[in-house]
Amino acid sequence: MLVHGEAGTGKSSLVAAFRRRAARRARVLSGACDDLLTPRTFGPLRDAVEDHPGPLATALRSDPDRESVYRALRAELRGSRPCVLVIEDLHWADDATVDALRYLIRRVETVNAVVVLTCRDDDIDDARGLPRLMGTLATQRVLRLRIGALGRQAIIELAGDAEVDVDQLLTVTGGNAFFVSEVLACGRSSVPTTVVDAVMARVGHLSPATRAAVEQLAVVPARVDLQLMNALVPNVEILAEAERRRLIRIQVDGVAFRHELARRAIVRSVPRTRRATLHRPVLHHLLARASPDLSRVMHHAVSAGAIPVILSHGPEAARQASRAGSHRQALAHYEQVTPHLEQLNPRDRARFLVDYAWELYAAQRWLDAVAAARRGLDLWVELDDRVAIGSARVVISRASFMAGRPDEAIGQAEQAVAVLEPTGDIEALAQAESYLGAVQALTDRHEEALPRLLRAQALAQRADRLDLVALCNNYIGCVRVDLGDVSTGLGDLRRSLHQALSLPHHEYAARAYTNLAETTYQLRRFDELRLWIDVGAQFATDHDLPGHLRNLEAHRALMLIGNGAWDDAQSRLQYLVDAVDEPDQLTRLTLPPLGRLLARRGDRRADAILQQAWDQAVGNDSLAALAPAGLAVIEAAWLAGDVSSASAQISVLMRRTEGRVGARVRGELLAYLARAGWQVEPFEGCPDQWALGVAGAHAEAAERWRHIGDPYEQALELAATRSVPLCLEALSLLDDLGATAAVRHTQARLREIGVPNIPRGRRPTTRVNPAGLTSRQVDVLKLVATGLTNAQIADRLVVSTRTVDHHVSAILTRLHVNSRREAAGQAVALGLVTGAGAISV
Repeated sequence: MLVHGEAGTGKSSLVAAFRRRAARRARVLSGACDDLLTPRTFGPLRDAVEDHPGPLATALRSDPDRESVYRALRAELRGSRPCVLVIEDLHWADDATVDALRYLIRRVETVNAVVVLTCRDDDIDDARGLPRLMGTLATQRVLRLRIGALGRQAIIELAGDAEVDVDQLLTVTGGNAFFVSEVLACGRSSVPTTVVDAVMARVGHLSPATRAAVEQLAVVPARVDLQLMNALVPNVEILAEAERRRLIRIQVDGVAFRHELARRAIVRSVPRTRRATLHRPVLHHLLARASPDLSRVMHHAVSAGAIPVILSHGPEAARQASRAGSHRQALAHYEQVTPHLEQLNPRDRARFLVDYAWELYAAQRWLDAVAAARRGLDLWVELDDRVAIGSARVVISRASFMAGRPDEAIGQAEQAVAVLEPTGDIEALAQAESYLGAVQALTDRHEEALPRLLRAQALAQRADRLDLVALCNNYIGCVRVDLGDVSTGLGDLRRSLHQALSLPHHEYAARAYTNLAETTYQLRRFDELRLWIDVGAQFATDHDLPGHLRNLEAHRALMLIGNGAWDDAQSRLQYLVDAVDEPDQLTRLTLPPLGRLLARRGDRRADAILQQAWDQAVGNDSLAALAPAGLAVIEAAWLAGDVSSASAQISVLMRRTEGRVGARVRGELLAYLARAGWQVEPFEGCPDQWALGVAGAHAEAAERWRHIGDPYEQALELAATRSVPLCLEALSLLDDLGATAAVRHTQARLREIGVPNIPRGRRPTTRVNPAGLTSRQVDVLKLVATGLTNAQIADRLVVSTRTVDHHVSAILTRLHVNSRREAAGQAVALGLVTGAGAISV
C-alpha cells in the first residue's frame, strides 16, 4: 500500500489509525526515515525491529551487508502470524533501505505481510532514492491512496464553534490538513498567512521554560527516544504545556512533534548561532551510548560545528555506508569530513584520501578520484609505507583508466607491483597484480595479461581474497574470448559473476555483468546480450553503481542498433553522450555509434561527431577505442562514396588487427573494404558473417545476418548479390530502417543492373508511427493481429516470406513481447486494430 500526498495532508494520521486497528490481528513493525543531513543506513528497518527480536534484528546488528539484510527481511515477514510493515517518509530514505524495499516488493507475494509505505509526492524528483522505488512499484500490484486537500465542508466540521472565516481559511491553507489544524489551534481571530506563522502563534503562548525545552527537542529529527528525552529535558513535566497545546505527543517510548512541518517551523525560528548550541547536548548524549548511530552523530556534529567529532567518526560512518552499498551516503559522509582534513594526522589523512578515492570512483568522478588518491599517495610516500603506497597506486590506476588515460593506468599498476613485490604482503600484491592484469587485458596486451592474471589469482587464493579470485576470472575470461577460446572464456566470465554475487562484492559483480554484455555484443549473440543487460542494469541500479549502469545502457543502445530499433537507440545514445561533461573510457561505447547511426541516416551532424570520436580514440590508443571509432568513420566514408577519405583509419586498424585479438574487428573492416571494391580475402578465424561477405557469398552472409538479427547488415549483403529480387528486398529493409545513405547505394545498384522503375520508398512517414514501428512494420502488425501466417502476409504485401520473418522479429523486439498473440494484443492497445478484428488473446 502506498500512501502519498503533499506534506501536511494527513498521511501519518491515516497510517497511525491503520496501525492501531491492525495491531489487533497482526504483528506491526513500524519505522520512519529521518530528515538527517545524511540518512541512516537501514535506519527505518532498524527502528521497526528495535523491540522485535528476530532474523532482521540479528542481521542489522553491527555492520550488515545488503544481501544478508534482504534475506532476513523476507524471513521476518514469512512467519505464520500476519505482519504489517510500515515505513514512513520514504522521501528521506537512504539508498540501502530503498533497495531492500525494492527487493521485498518484487517478492511481496511470497510473504505473509502487508507493506505500507508513505511518501510526499510534491518533491519526488529531489528525493534521494525514491524515483528508483517508484519505478519498482510501477511494475507491481499496489494499492495507492493519495491523500488530497480538505474541502470546504470538511473545514467547517473541523472548525466546529471556532470563530473563523472558513472561505479565507480555505484560500490561505489550500485545504492542507496540517495547516488548517494549526490555524484553528493557534486561537487567533485572523488567519495566519504561512504554516510557520500558525505554529509560532502557538509557541508564543508557551512559558519561557517550555518553549526552551521544545526548541531543544526540535533539533532532533523524528522521534526523540525516552533516554534522549530525559537527558535533554530532565523535568519532563515542563513539556505538559506543549502537549496540551498539541505541539508534541508524549508516549511511553519518547516524544515526537505532531507533525514534521511544526518541528521544522520551530527550528527555523531559532537563531542560527543558538541552533548550533542546541545540537551539542544531543551530540554529547548520542556519543555516550555504547553503539552510537554514526549517521545521527554526524548530523548533529555537522550542525553543531563539532569538528573533532566529525574527524573521529566521519570516516567510519562513510566506510559503514560503503560496505552496506549505500554509496551516495558514503560519499556524503566523506565530503562532510574533507573541509577539515588537514586536522587529521598524516597517516589517518592518507588512509581517508585513498578510501575517499574509491568512493569517488564508484560515483564516476574519475578525475576527482585520481586527485584524491594522489594526495593520499604523497602522504604515504612521506610516511614510507610501501604497502600503502602500492594500494594507493592501484586506485590511481583504475580511476585513470576509466578517465581515458590508459598509459597512466598501466604505469601506476606496474609501479604498484614493483613496490609491493619486496614487501612480502601477498594480499596487497594480489590486488596490484589483478589490476595490472586487468588493465593489460583492456589495452591489447593479452599475451602479457593472461599469465599475470593467473599468477594474481593464485596469490589471491593464498591470501583468501575470494573477491580478487572473482575479479581475475572476469578478465581471464575476456582475454580467452579475445584469443579465440570463446567457450572457456564465457565460462570464466560466468564463474566470476557467480563468485562475486555469492561473496557478495557488488562492484565486481557489476563488472562481470558489463564484461559479459561487451563480450556477447562482440560475438553478436543478441539474445544472451539482452539477458545480461536487463539483469545487470537492474543490479547496477539496485547497488548504486552509475558507471556500470552507463556501460550496460550503452550496450542496450548498441543492441537496438543491431536489431533495427534505430529511433530508440539514437535517443538513448544522445542521452548518454549529453550526460557526460568530459570524455572518458566509456565514451567509446556512445560517441562512435551515435555518429555511425547518424551517418547511416544521412544526418549532417555525423561528420563532426565521428571526427571527435576518432580524435578521442587516438588519444586512448587501445583497440577497444580505435575499433568503434575507426569502423564508424570507414562506413561513413563508404556511404559517402569516398572510402579513401578514411585511409588513416584503415591503415591503423589494418595494423592493429593482425593478431588473433583483432579478428572480429578485422573481419568487419574487410567486409566494408570489399563493399568499397577493394580486393580482400577472408582469413583464418574470421567470423562467419564477415567471412561469407568478404568471400562473395552474399546471399549466405545475408542469411547469417538474418539469423543474428541485424537487418541492416542483412540488407547490405542482399544488395551486394546483384539479384533484382534480393536487391528489392534489401531496399525495403533499408527503407524501413531509415538508412537513407544505404538506400541511395542500393538504388544505384538497381540502376546498374538495369531495373527501370526503382521504388522511391516511404521514408517521410516512418517516424510517426506508434511504439517506434515503421510504416511497413505497422502494416505487418495489423496482418499479424488478424491471424495470418508470415507466408500469407508476404502474399498480401507482395514481398518475400523472409522479409516478413524479419519484420515480425523486429516487431516483437520493439514491442517487448515474446509471441504473435502478445503482439496482437499490443496492436489492439495501440489502436491499430479493433478487438473484434484481432486474434483471440
